Amino acid sequence: MQHEDPTTTPAEGPRTPPRATVRLRVWLGEAPTRNSPPYSRYRWARLLTYLVLGWIALTIAVGGGAEVSESYRIAFPVALATTALQAVALLLAGWRPVLAWALSLTAATVTALLARPHLAALPPDGPGPNWPWTTPTLIAHIAVFLLFALRVRPAGVVAAAGVTTAVTWVLQALVGTGRYSGTGTLTVALCAVMAVTGAALRSRQQARSELVQQTTISVEERARRTLLEERSRIARELHDVVAHHMSVISIQAQVAPHLVENPSPELLENLSGIRANALEALTELRRVLGVLRSEHPDDPYGLGAPGTGAAPDAPQPTLDRLGALIENTRAAGLDVSAEVVGGIRPYAPGVELSAYRIVQEALSNALRHAPGSRVRVEVGHLPDGLRLKVDNSAPRRPVPPSPGAGHGLLGMRERVAMLGGRLVAGGTEGGGFSVTAFLPGDVPDPPDQRPTGEQTP
Repeated sequence: MQHEDPTTTPAEGPRTPPRATVRLRVWLGEAPTRNSPPYSRYRWARLLTYLVLGWIALTIAVGGGAEVSESYRIAFPVALATTALQAVALLLAGWRPVLAWALSLTAATVTALLARPHLAALPPDGPGPNWPWTTPTLIAHIAVFLLFALRVRPAGVVAAAGVTTAVTWVLQALVGTGRYSGTGTLTVALCAVMAVTGAALRSRQQARSELVQQTTISVEERARRTLLEERSRIARELHDVVAHHMSVISIQAQVAPHLVENPSPELLENLSGIRANALEALTELRRVLGVLRSEHPDDPYGLGAPGTGAAPDAPQPTLDRLGALIENTRAAGLDVSAEVVGGIRPYAPGVELSAYRIVQEALSNALRHAPGSRVRVEVGHLPDGLRLKVDNSAPRRPVPPSPGAGHGLLGMRERVAMLGGRLVAGGTEGGGFSVTAFLPGDVPDPPDQRPTGEQTP
């Protein structure tokens, strides 16, 4: 016979808790925090916490039972049962603080009520026993109250402290009889101390958690913003490439009718439409360029070194300008050697622009992070594309704080990914750094090629 879940029905599905219960849980705020089990992210700390709590609970259950039995002249099994409830409340406080506090207060109240008839029978000489809170029950309740304050919102802690104070006052002021030493004032004072301590630790931990969360969000937002900025720079640079092709299309469409005798009206109309569309596309590109304009035209790439910036309106560089770039880097203090491997051939403008920027960023990183190092630049013309390799040795001088944005590798990866290439960057065994990129080439080799292994300036 199949048993049905008592919390569900075939028609209604899972039952939700009553609204009053949900509101009470929200008000109490029993959401787990770092101060709740496992208490620490370290295994040894969690194990130590469990061992300490277990030892205290065992001491309260056994030792406290003996003390309650001897002080109040109660049968040991009865005293052991009441102190065992206190020990269970202590162990339960880490997971169910509200239930543990209620269980601890109930056990202490039951112990006080069981001891009350025996107080009048005690001999009149000598000091009376502690009542309504004995030493074991007070220690257990204070420990439970501290764990309670670590898990529950301040309003719930104040309410629990008020209930504890009211129960203590009723027991000592209204129910108390016989000879005893009142412990109500001490209990209320210790509960107040534990409430303040727990609330302070809980608030501190919440503030730290919120700070970590905000820091994580800030790092993610900064990385995302940097990625968008790099893509914006790439798009701004590629504007010139696209604009050049659109200008060529417009000019060719304008010149084509003059190359044909007696062109048909349909041909003239089509060529006129091609030229109009090309001019309109150029206009839109200029508007896009205005939106993507750098805030610092003298240094749009954030390299920080004088002479390395280029205004966005200047022609975009190609591989022909690598020699000038390397000479500028040498003038800045780096020992740079360069080599060209394979037959030099033209590439698509976007490939040459990206290759130039990758080498430029690699050299800039060497200037910033490896002053005085030796740098080797290799440009390899392969049958299926262009291979770039920039290696630098370990720095020979102290590394000053970098003035750049610190996201050069991100820009390299974006350029390589845009062209469907590959990029490998990382440290070397000698303390240097190496950047290797491959950019696919989509332009056929021209008939005239320069000799293999030609050295650049």
